[in-house]
Amino acid sequence: MEEMNYQVLLYYNFVTIEDPEQFSEDHLAACKEIGLKGRVLVAANGINGTVSGTVEQTEAYMEMMRADARFKDTFFKIDPHHEHAFKKMHVRPREELVTLRLDEEVDPNEITGEYLSPEQWLEAMQDEDTIILDTRNEYEYDVGHFRGAIRPDIDTFRELPEWVEENRDIFEGKKKILTYCTGGIRCEIFTGWMKKEGFDNVAQLEGGIVTYGKDPEVKGELWDGMCYVFDNRLTVPINQNEHVVIGRDYFDNEPCERYVNCANPECNKQIICSEENEHKYLRGCTDACRRTERNLYVKEQKLTKEAWDERLEALEKDTMHA
Repeated sequence: MEEMNYQVLLYYNFVTIEDPEQFSEDHLAACKEIGLKGRVLVAANGINGTVSGTVEQTEAYMEMMRADARFKDTFFKIDPHHEHAFKKMHVRPREELVTLRLDEEVDPNEITGEYLSPEQWLEAMQDEDTIILDTRNEYEYDVGHFRGAIRPDIDTFRELPEWVEENRDIFEGKKKILTYCTGGIRCEIFTGWMKKEGFDNVAQLEGGIVTYGKDPEVKGELWDGMCYVFDNRLTVPINQNEHVVIGRDYFDNEPCERYVNCANPECNKQIICSEENEHKYLRGCTDACRRTERNLYVKEQKLTKEAWDERLEALEKDTMHA
């Protein structure tokens, strides 16, 4: 078993940051000095980050953050890991911490949905008069979600308000609307928007899916599949009692929960794909992606032009006889 001597931190905090650009520059230097890798977004209304490092490095980072009065109450979600979960360290200023592009800004410190602890969430999910809304993107939902949750037909988070408006009838007459996301930040903003739009009975899973999966009481109950995360791990387990595979392979629809990026960098589509099918289809989600000269799989495997052509020809024959 691999030694878990690294940690992955996930956190956010809605606070005022006077000069996001200067803060980002200084924060990047501090992160690099500690030895961290990851991604941190900074806006005038706060910070949102996920970083990895050794236990000592991540502890030093949390200590540094809490020494700053603005971040002293930041809650860090901590995952043990055996290596870095990122390749580089980025700290970037942003107009919005969470991209919704609303006409009117939502401040979670002023308005947001009711917070439910993991225990309260588990109980509420089992109430027939509740509706469970997954606020994440389709590819996140497809590899894992709460049992009975609605899958909005959206490609990006900023499309969710429009989807809710178009499907408003789904929520009518429900005692409570339950919303959830990976770490909680999207729901902080989104439930605030919902309350402004007249959805008074909206609640959110405090700490998000990752906190729910670590709770010693609920142990991830009623979660099926894996949880998509935005680092090199791609997915992490949540349900500690039973594991149900709900993902389906992009190519043959067989049960699978392994995500890869299409080998065509111009496409870069995320697909659920077995290792066998990754090799069979040269990690290309379409024929054009398999044939492009920029195919990264071909470069990684150091395939000759002849071997590449042979693989494509064999795949074409196999597809014709399927």
